Amino acid sequence: MSRLRCVGFFLIGILSGVACGHDKDAASDASTSQPIAAVVDSARLAGAEQEPGSWLSHGRTLSEQRFSPLDGIRADNVMLLQRRWVYDTGTTRGLEATPLVVDGVMYTTLTWSVVVALDARSGEVLWRYDPLVPRSVGEKACCDVVNRGVAVYAGRIYVGTLDGRLVALDAETGDPVWEVVTVDRSLNYTITGAPRIVAGKVVIGNGGAEFGVRGYVSAYDAASGELAWRTFTVPGDPSQPFESDAIKRAAETWTGEWWKVGGGGTVWDSMAYDPELGLLYVGTGNGSPWTRHHRSPGGGDNLYLSSILALDPDDGRVVWHYQTTPGETWDFTATQHIILADMEIGNEHRKVLMQAPKNGFFYVIDRENGEFISAKPYVTVSWASHVNAAGRPIEVDGQRFADGLTFVTPTFFGGHNWQPMSFNPITGLVYIPAQEILGAYRIDPNFKLSKRGYNLGTDLSVFAAFPPEAASGHLLAWDPVQQQEVWRVPQGLPWNGGTLTTAGNLVFQGTADGRFVAYRADDGRTLWVDHTETGVIAAPMTYEIEGTQYVAVMAGWGGAFGLIGGTAARGVAKGPGKLIVYAQPEDAPTPEEIEAYITRPGDVADGERLYHRWCARCHGAGAVSSSNVPDLREAVVRLGDKLPIVARIGLQGTGMPGFGDELSERDAVLIQRYLETRTD
Repeated sequence: MSRLRCVGFFLIGILSGVACGHDKDAASDASTSQPIAAVVDSARLAGAEQEPGSWLSHGRTLSEQRFSPLDGIRADNVMLLQRRWVYDTGTTRGLEATPLVVDGVMYTTLTWSVVVALDARSGEVLWRYDPLVPRSVGEKACCDVVNRGVAVYAGRIYVGTLDGRLVALDAETGDPVWEVVTVDRSLNYTITGAPRIVAGKVVIGNGGAEFGVRGYVSAYDAASGELAWRTFTVPGDPSQPFESDAIKRAAETWTGEWWKVGGGGTVWDSMAYDPELGLLYVGTGNGSPWTRHHRSPGGGDNLYLSSILALDPDDGRVVWHYQTTPGETWDFTATQHIILADMEIGNEHRKVLMQAPKNGFFYVIDRENGEFISAKPYVTVSWASHVNAAGRPIEVDGQRFADGLTFVTPTFFGGHNWQPMSFNPITGLVYIPAQEILGAYRIDPNFKLSKRGYNLGTDLSVFAAFPPEAASGHLLAWDPVQQQEVWRVPQGLPWNGGTLTTAGNLVFQGTADGRFVAYRADDGRTLWVDHTETGVIAAPMTYEIEGTQYVAVMAGWGGAFGLIGGTAARGVAKGPGKLIVYAQPEDAPTPEEIEAYITRPGDVADGERLYHRWCARCHGAGAVSSSNVPDLREAVVRLGDKLPIVARIGLQGTGMPGFGDELSERDAVLIQRYLETRTD
């Protein structure tokens, strides 16, 4: 069989593949012949941009752009991707981690803070570490028993556990080297975020603002586990000495007895680091309780809730701050993904920080000094009309729901939540897993501090009546310089996965309905789909070993919306969790061969006859679908030259059969050409 005639068979990898991974449960099973992580030091982390085949830290580089310079997989050959190996996690709860790949070894986390090390070529388990988190800790976790990944440094793997520990593991064996408890375990703290390595220290935050805690971020010596510094994000009891001048100034923006209800401001996810400026950037969370009415009844901005803090990594000192939502009262956290980039704005070269926090505005901030540059709504926003030139949102009267039930957009799920966005410096676009969810708020007049339940100050029961139509999601390509949408792909359901973008003009994203999709980065055209059998919320990553580029994603439905979404979450794909790794077949046809295969000459009239013989009975006469079966006029626009391949091999698991035994390659191309005449 010729290579040209093999093309269709290679493309079966679009939607199917064979799981090849092996699962070994103990560190003792690791073979000395397997690759192990070499030493990763600060210089290697800072130079990650020059190491495109690796994924050394949570966002690939310290700038957290989640852009890969790899281009072995491109827009013109991504349709050949197929599953290379699959690791079955044995879990059914949310999987949110971004795997790291260092020197041929993949490190990732599962639910309950379990860490696994895998051979990145084959999926063979090298070791597995279970921190044995007590299952009773699950009630302290607002948003599922998830974990977003590890950090690698100096031959060790660092993980934060749900019960508040920071653990250092030997990278070769998975054996614990040291562990420290980073929280007061009598309170409702948890850790779900990935640690970061900054100047020889391991930086970790925590969650728990829904349960009445005070936020802070900590740095530990990577070698010994000794606490280097701790920076609180909101003031404590003013009768006690303030921890810093920054906290003393923040206390002036609070009223009442906030310290008795926690205050909030937890640093539970986003961080980024600029080693040249010597600044660590962290995002802070919502108030505790949510409503300022109960937390700070006399008003005030309540610093440093919903803020971006630039910290000195040597001592944790606050160098500058920018607050996205003054007087936060809607659970509009600023813990969403932070990206650092250099770009031309107004004919001036700027070192910027970008964030799309929950509140619905996309922010561009000067990361040197915290100066506000611009902000525009990236989703529907009702609570504020705009952000003024001073960087302060101008609120709409009545949106603080003081007078009863109020509808607000976005809601506490956010226009964008923790799922990472990505920035492609070639296209100049940011790819945001955006969502539109209508929010309903009203003050809970019976609020009192609880040691075990939510401490929100709002009545969540109003959300239970929301129809599924009140929630939707879309992949949004955003121009951060012009502050405007460039393209979007509607996805129906909200709570879709984070994004990865590459130099191959690609954006990868998983979806709540159980798909993993590759889009063309410049225009959003769908190029390739695999059905993951479970919803994807994690962000994908990519790496290269011995000239082969791989793409990996954790697939496992869960998280906050997965737990509390109710009827608005109907239609999601729920199945066993897995880590799926894709690559192209070793003997894949070249782009030139693919082009020759799909552009053979033919007559449109022949295509029309063939269409009505084989396709019309499901897709409609004249290629007009009058049912829920896909309209092939739209499909040919979306799939283009790939449609003949789909016609011949089918779409496994969807009801679309393959007609390869009836349609020749030429016949399928003729049908495509007929459909193209029906798109006008």
